[in-house]
Amino acid sequence: MNTSTASTPSVPSSPAPAAVARRFSWARFAAVAGPGMVVMLADTDAGSVITAAQSGAQWGYRLLLLQIVLAPVLFIVQELTVRLGIVSGKGHGDLIEQHFGRGWALLSVGTLVLACVGALLSELSGLAGVGLLFGVPAPLSMAVIVGALVLMAYTGSYLSVERIAMAIGAFELVFLVVAWRAHPDPAAMVSGALSIPWANTNYLYLVAANIGAVIMPWMVFYQQSAVVEKKLTVADLPAARWDTAFGAVVTQVIMAAVLIATAATLGAAGKGGVALDTVQQIAQAITPFLGAGGGKILFAMGMSGAALVATIVVTLTAARSLGELLGVKHSLEHAPREAPWFYGIYTAALVAGGVFVASGVNLVSLSVGVQVMNALLLPIVLGFLYLLACRLPQPYRLSGAYAAVVALVIAASAGFGVYAGLSGIL
Repeated sequence: MNTSTASTPSVPSSPAPAAVARRFSWARFAAVAGPGMVVMLADTDAGSVITAAQSGAQWGYRLLLLQIVLAPVLFIVQELTVRLGIVSGKGHGDLIEQHFGRGWALLSVGTLVLACVGALLSELSGLAGVGLLFGVPAPLSMAVIVGALVLMAYTGSYLSVERIAMAIGAFELVFLVVAWRAHPDPAAMVSGALSIPWANTNYLYLVAANIGAVIMPWMVFYQQSAVVEKKLTVADLPAARWDTAFGAVVTQVIMAAVLIATAATLGAAGKGGVALDTVQQIAQAITPFLGAGGGKILFAMGMSGAALVATIVVTLTAARSLGELLGVKHSLEHAPREAPWFYGIYTAALVAGGVFVASGVNLVSLSVGVQVMNALLLPIVLGFLYLLACRLPQPYRLSGAYAAVVALVIAASAGFGVYAGLSGIL
């Protein structure tokens, strides 16, 4: 990352317990929190909501326990990005280039940008679907959304954009209300969660899909750049970890809420075969059980929050990563005239995505391509993440028994992600 974007934190050559093991402070947490919450709320994007809805509709509560187990898995992976960003003061692409060369950096960032573009189209398509629920044409939805997001970036700082993203993402908590209004049976939830049909291949496919929906390649790039852009130092590391942990719990609670809502309605009514591949299909399937008016509004609020915050994150990730690779300024702290490439890439991606979605092109096949792309990219991104964490100076380096645990988590996540992606086209 350019030194003009954020000053590189001084890394002690020997352990500095006083700097790292600072007593937890709510005031400090409030100042540091943001990157973890934003990226985790973006993780519960339109595709993840559809995956959770399919899980509940097809298998009832049998995938509910998995949502709980995935919270620490998500934290383990994203905590490494916090370490790398705070200790090195550099973005993910910069670190890959520094340690492994420009060729690997080009490969990693190039494929990441393609994944971001695919994710952007998926999120905008989801937002267009929400608009159609209320009779708003897709071109009008896209014009308003793209215009608002461009205005947000051009007129705001990193902190203001972070706050807007957190406020928008908070609408995802509406899914908790949706789950409550579905009146789930607690006894059925417990018995279903503990009844796991491991021998069923269809069940294993959805297990893989849920794991693949939790860890996205662009999350690694975004959170590492965000902690750098926020100018966090090693003294902020404990609070940044809590920010990530809290976000991991929140995003998995939201996923569980979506699953519970569909399990308590479609699953309980024996309608598990209902197709839930789009926003409209999910809404049409569950809102009759929640009330045609209120249920649709609640669902629309949650889905809009999920898709909007993900749109912000993937677009900023693509612009920042390309800016790093080009060696130009790539921060929201710079005015548009100071960072024309960064703002130009951000704007072009949003406008092109909006036009593509507004054209009415069928994006069903695109979702399969995005899934495969993310799956194939995940081993590369997580592999570099692990290797870079093992090269940090002490006491921040990944080592010992914990390094072995992390290696197993990364291998399992990447393996299940590839399985889910390839199964989608085979």
